[in-house]
Amino acid sequence: MKDVLKIKYFLDQPTGVITESVLEGLPGFCGIEKLGDRPLAVLECDQEIPCNPCEDICPGGAIKVGRPITNLPSIDPSKCNGCLKCIRICPGLCIFVIIKDYTEDTSLIYMPYEFCDVPGNGEKVLVLDRYGKNICKGRVVKAIKKDKKYRTAIIAIQVPKIYVNSARHFERIS
Repeated sequence: MKDVLKIKYFLDQPTGVITESVLEGLPGFCGIEKLGDRPLAVLECDQEIPCNPCEDICPGGAIKVGRPITNLPSIDPSKCNGCLKCIRICPGLCIFVIIKDYTEDTSLIYMPYEFCDVPGNGEKVLVLDRYGKNICKGRVVKAIKKDKKYRTAIIAIQVPKIYVNSARHFERIS
């Protein structure tokens, strides 16, 4: 059965970009209906490799990898407090923290950012999907710079609600 799933997964992934249908089947994806007005981690990890720093750093025990260490991480939304620690520790840059109902019309997506020039609060950006395609305009609400302990910055981007499941990166407007 697992081989059949891998074949289906490969057929869904000719580009190497995770599709929304595959994403919805991952144990780290809690479902759009569980996202609301509080921060909640979304784990888009689809690689069965030895990795569990997200489980180790989660203060509430919301993220589980278990044994074997190659399991995909799962999340218990009731235990997630949206602390953002998992974003900074993930070597695959595949964890996002989302507030779906940030305002009546917008969502807030906290995403990892590993470039040197960190955008400033209030900066307008072009929001990109998983393929790198421009899907809308957004605004930086918060930029948490990297430091000696955490080498990954976190950028919170406000986007129209309809893009909550597809907005995953951004491009700065010059």
